[in-house]
Amino acid sequence: MSLKARITEDMKAAMKAKDSARLGAIRLLLAAIKQKEVDARVELDDAGIVAVIEKMTKQRKDSLAQYEAAGRADLADVEKAEIAVLTAYLPEKMDEAGIQSAIEAALAATGASGPADMGKLMGVLKPQLAGKADMALVSKLVKARLG
Repeated sequence: MSLKARITEDMKAAMKAKDSARLGAIRLLLAAIKQKEVDARVELDDAGIVAVIEKMTKQRKDSLAQYEAAGRADLADVEKAEIAVLTAYLPEKMDEAGIQSAIEAALAATGASGPADMGKLMGVLKPQLAGKADMALVSKLVKARLG
């Protein structure tokens, strides 16, 4: 079952269960997926859908930080609930050891040696690790390894 089909089935289940918070988050996700498909005029595959989910999760985390800083616990709780729904559709994240081994393999493949080669190395790693690892952590580890 594709990720999009799974999300649609979960929406139907949330409707039947009358779970309005979960239903709202899933509808927002499906709307974002549909918007991306219309804008690009393509049918998104699972990798494209994961990218949309990651973007939405990042937006929710940024909003959560703002709401908590402003003392708005009511809005922060809504964001936390949406983050929980969205992260359920993300693939299992790699641990730091797995990321390190991917970095070492990419280093061997590209021959990167210094900080000037970071772009070349990240260009190889991004397609491999997209959706599987936090790219900010990957970038930090690459900087540490090259620097």
